[in-house]
Amino acid sequence: MTPGQSGPAEPVGTTRAEPESADEAATFGALLRAHRHAARLTQSELAARSGLGIRTVRDLEHGRAARPQRTTVELLATALGLTGRAVTDFFAAARGHGPQPPAPPRPGGYALPTPPLLFGREEEVAALLAHLGAQSGLTTLVGLAGVGKSALALTAAYAAQPLFPGGAVAISIAAGDTAADIREVLCAVLDAARPAELPTRLQEPVLLMMDAADRSPEAFAEVLADVLAITPTLRVLASARAPLGLPGERVWPVGPLALPPAEASTLVEAEQHPASALFLARWQQVRRQGSAAPADVEVGALVALVRRLGGLPLAIELAAARGRVLDPAEMLARYGHRLLELGGADDLVTLRDVVTASYRLLEPSQRMALRSLSAFGYRWSIELAEELIGQRVDVVPALERLVDLGLVQVRGSGALRFVLLDVVREFAAEQAAAAGETAGIRGRHAQVFADFADRNAPAMSGATLAATVARFDDVASDLWTALAYAAEHEPVTALRLAAKLPRWWRFRGRDQQGRQWLRRLLDDPRIADADPQLRAWADLGVMQLAAEHGAGQAELPRAEQALASFVLVGDIAGELAARAVLQAVQQAIGAYDEARRHGEATLALATRTGRVRDMAIAQNNLIWHDLRNADLAAAQRRLAAVERLSARAGEPELRALARANLAEVLRLEGRFDESARVGLQAVEMLAEAGDPSIHRRRVLGVVGLAYAQGGRLPEAEKVLAEIRSQLGGTVSEPDTAERVEDWHCAMIEATLAEQRGHRTLAASWFTAAARRDGGPDLRDVVEALLGLVRTGADQEEALSRLWRLCESSGIVLTERQRAQLG
Repeated sequence: MTPGQSGPAEPVGTTRAEPESADEAATFGALLRAHRHAARLTQSELAARSGLGIRTVRDLEHGRAARPQRTTVELLATALGLTGRAVTDFFAAARGHGPQPPAPPRPGGYALPTPPLLFGREEEVAALLAHLGAQSGLTTLVGLAGVGKSALALTAAYAAQPLFPGGAVAISIAAGDTAADIREVLCAVLDAARPAELPTRLQEPVLLMMDAADRSPEAFAEVLADVLAITPTLRVLASARAPLGLPGERVWPVGPLALPPAEASTLVEAEQHPASALFLARWQQVRRQGSAAPADVEVGALVALVRRLGGLPLAIELAAARGRVLDPAEMLARYGHRLLELGGADDLVTLRDVVTASYRLLEPSQRMALRSLSAFGYRWSIELAEELIGQRVDVVPALERLVDLGLVQVRGSGALRFVLLDVVREFAAEQAAAAGETAGIRGRHAQVFADFADRNAPAMSGATLAATVARFDDVASDLWTALAYAAEHEPVTALRLAAKLPRWWRFRGRDQQGRQWLRRLLDDPRIADADPQLRAWADLGVMQLAAEHGAGQAELPRAEQALASFVLVGDIAGELAARAVLQAVQQAIGAYDEARRHGEATLALATRTGRVRDMAIAQNNLIWHDLRNADLAAAQRRLAAVERLSARAGEPELRALARANLAEVLRLEGRFDESARVGLQAVEMLAEAGDPSIHRRRVLGVVGLAYAQGGRLPEAEKVLAEIRSQLGGTVSEPDTAERVEDWHCAMIEATLAEQRGHRTLAASWFTAAARRDGGPDLRDVVEALLGLVRTGADQEEALSRLWRLCESSGIVLTERQRAQLG
């Protein structure tokens, strides 16, 4: 019996008596089976369509029931769509009168039924057609129940008919079918009186489609071996939940339909993707024949529902069937977290039945593997699966079996290419809970991703930053799930994981959320005995994340404590990281001497330990202090060292940033043409290194300002337009500049106005640029105030403000800047 299908305790329309004649019962059973196969119905489908019990249909076909009552025969004939002579012969066979009725006609009398409309399988059908026309033997379409194997097979067989002079025929295997049953139906659809006539009938190439071959695999294998032995040109297209394991079998996996992207927001977009197109088509059918989807449908909910269903056609059809009373948003709310319940008492099958049927085909170790894999949130690799499952199962053959059954999907070609459909994950998690394994699986999952973060976090910098961030993004749902579980049940594991995530959190704008997580874990009394070095990294992470949103000063004690711990245990990487963040925060709050002390200590430590990349970064960070002291020559020497060191370290982005800083130094020296040339080189280098556009915009700002200060006004205007196009702003009034402009845009506008003698307009733009008071680089504010002194009406106030800022920040004016003041 197909899972989820049942009949009444007693068959409807028959009595439980022995048939009057075994031959009589067999004759009617064979005809009933042939008509059912011709109509492309399973026993359960015929039972549902006729209103009879499935046991009744099965017993009638196998000759185990008494002569059927007239009402039973009428129900069956109507369900099978019989007309004319076929009805007469059907009733005669049921009464046991007359000779054995002929089977339904076959080519040129028998024809395959018209296949259903497929969504998104065009390329697969074309590939299958080419395959069928190329060679003989058995090809088996395999996959999870409800994935659309039968529909694909029928569509391909229907389209392939011109390729087979002998025709194309189809039969469906029923549970309990014997080899004799299959031979009998095969003879019927091929118009052969007995099996001995098959070689003559199959002299020309014939395509035989055999649906649900795994319902009676032994009987199927026996018949197929016999038939192929006598008719080697026969082409067999079978469908089954798993490969049949027969000699020469070619396996053709069938996966779910392609999903719409999560960001799809219109019906037009939804209709362009097979899974959502199928849902819309079925939903419209149940709402009202020929009706269109309502214009006000919540497309986001529709897309989310279809994605949750994983593109499984059966799941989509079951959900759409609820469209008589529910819209997609209500379906998502009702079934989004209860996918296995889709179906119900009035349906022949539920999603739980579908997955259960495939789960039962697994060996115990494979079932255990699937239960463990339910912990993964999205895509995963063989290596992660091996870490999660451990030595209990050989993962590769287990995965092969799970993929064969469609329980695990393969998406893409990268390492992280395995995924569970949500309905399979939900079922496997249920089974794990029933087996008392959930806590153990979740605990191992948390440890696996703590190890993952530990291995990969060090690469989240320099040339490998983007690739490593992408690697973390691929497993983001698992990282969050592991962190949440471990924080509740295994806090030390949670701290080990969270301490490796600050760079990722910073890159993805999760600095405040990450800081809260780390503080919560560090305050947990259960980690009081955790490794001090681990706590130090977590403390440093809090500081790094706080600095990202301007709260670094509040966390200075944590960073200083972390630095002391790293120095105590000799953790060089930790000390370098702690000094770097302390330098940045203390520089931001105006503790410039302390910031420089950390920068110089970082450079000394990196030099002593031969860490070339850290040497380059330390030299680059110290340039700000050279510029603050107006020591442009020292800044240029450092930049030369940065370029040399970054080339040795293979850090093209760092080298490009050094060129960008050199452009700024040259501009401050008044070497404007050279500054613009070097700046444009830096822009190209940053683009080649894949650096974020924000850095390239900054360098373009230096170039544009150099052009403007050097009198090359058309070039400056062109650069200004390019920066604004990247920013998405078209501001031309200085009083609104703060909203969409950056400092360079305001300064370029001010300098252009000054060069053209428009002092009032220039002063307005210099005022806008000087509003960045208290920002990360006070030298910018100093330069804007200098311009305001030159062009503004209230020069005394601007000059007073300039001297106060220089005194509080320790900024020294360059020789050229002092000359501007007279």
